[in-house]
Formats: sequence, structure tokens, C-alpha cells
Amino acid sequence: MKLARIATDDGPVAGRYEDGVLHADDGAYDVGVDPDFLPPCNPSALYRIDGSLATADEQPAHEHIDALDFVAESATSLVGHRASVPVPDPADELVAGKLVAVGELAAVIDERCRNVSEDEVPGVVRGYTIRNDVIVVDRNGRPVRNAIDGPVGLGPWIETAVDPIGVGVRFDVTGERRRKATVESLPFDPVEVVSSLSRRVTLRPGDVVSLGSPAAPGAVEAGDAVETTYEGVGTLRNAVVDADGERGRERATEGQRRGVGLH
Repeated sequence: MKLARIATDDGPVAGRYEDGVLHADDGAYDVGVDPDFLPPCNPSALYRIDGSLATADEQPAHEHIDALDFVAESATSLVGHRASVPVPDPADELVAGKLVAVGELAAVIDERCRNVSEDEVPGVVRGYTIRNDVIVVDRNGRPVRNAIDGPVGLGPWIETAVDPIGVGVRFDVTGERRRKATVESLPFDPVEVVSSLSRRVTLRPGDVVSLGSPAAPGAVEAGDAVETTYEGVGTLRNAVVDADGERGRERATEGQRRGVGLH
């Protein structure tokens, strides 16, 4: 089942998405195929594995899950499926002008929980979604994450009926295939990541836990389109734009609101 959210004149609406229709508590919304979804949940926090440990290609084989560092991010950084991801002004003193895109699998928490065992993780996870993270690299080669509004794409929906282990993964940047792999090549088992994090913080309904990526797609720039597919979950598309592109995203959102029909 696909759980999605859309924008309407009366505010965000959540429901089950199937064949171009969002089935919500107040009726069915005809949104068409591949609409501009909002982020599929409203988390109190986003959690990610810190640093280069998030990508399999850079993960030492001997590294143990409990040695990981996690970082909590604000939910204000999120944009949805087909939304633009604005990048900072290149004149910003922190920015070296290099951008890297990473397409990560992410678990969405379904209930308040703490100290969850690995066996209990499937019972506290609502489902899985995809995160497109556009990372700015500073002059020292360190990631400068979430320095601006909207650097993280999330969506297109939450898929509740998928076992993430073994699914295929594809990363495309502006039509170029950058990586093809499987979730089995993630640096850590998704269940391990959620369990380890729950021993450190209390997780709340809607919280998003990024599970890493088989590999980073590599360098991107304004004008590129980032597309991440996890088979059985979905495909998340986001355009990388310069700061002026934010206005274009706002216009697109208004267009979506006018085009959504309730029947």
C-alpha cells in the first residue's frame, strides 16, 4: 500500500494512493499519474548516519553498527516528489562549489518507541520511502548539510508492503545511469540501523531514519535532474536548481493545488 500526501486549497491531505487517485478520509482525489506529491509524512526529526559511513563504497567492512554516529535534522529541510532542490549561492563563503547527490532508502516510524530490538523493528516501521540528498561540500571537503531550506527530497510515498532486503536500486542524474545495485550492498542492514538508533533516542510516529545508500551518484550541478529508484518502493525525482529556482517550485505547487480534483 502506498501512503501519500498532496497539497489542496484546504491544506495537506493524506491517504492511500492507487492508479492516479488518492483515497482520503474525506473522499477520493483525482491527482493523475506521477503528481507533485508532498513529503509523505510530517516527522518531528530526520535521522541519518553521519559522514561517509552513509555510502557503501566508503564503508570499512569491519565497522560495527554501534560505532556509528547519527545526526538529527530539522523537518523543515524537506521537499516532495518532483519538487526542486535549491542550492546555495556559490558566493557563500562556506561553499566550494561542489555538490554531491545521494539517493537513500529511509524507514518511516509508525509508533513512539525506544530500545527496539532487531526482531521488533518490523512492528514499529510504517513503511519505506526514498530520500534524495543534495550535499554541499565546503572548502575542506566536509559536507555542509541542510544549510538552506529544501535540500532534501522525500517520497514519493511510503510503501508499507515491501521487504527492503534484496530490492534493486538505480541512480540516474539527468538521464545518465550512475549506479545500479541492490539494497543488500548497503553498509548495514536496515533493521540494525533502526534498532541501534532507538537505543540512543526516542523515535516518534512519522520520524524518518535514513538507512544509507549503496553508493553516491556523484557530483551534480544546478540544472541536473536526480532520480532514485528502489524497486518495490518507488522512484523519487527532484531537480537541482539555483536559488532563483525556489520561486519556480512555489509556482508549481500552486498549479498542483488548482489541478487536484475531489470526487
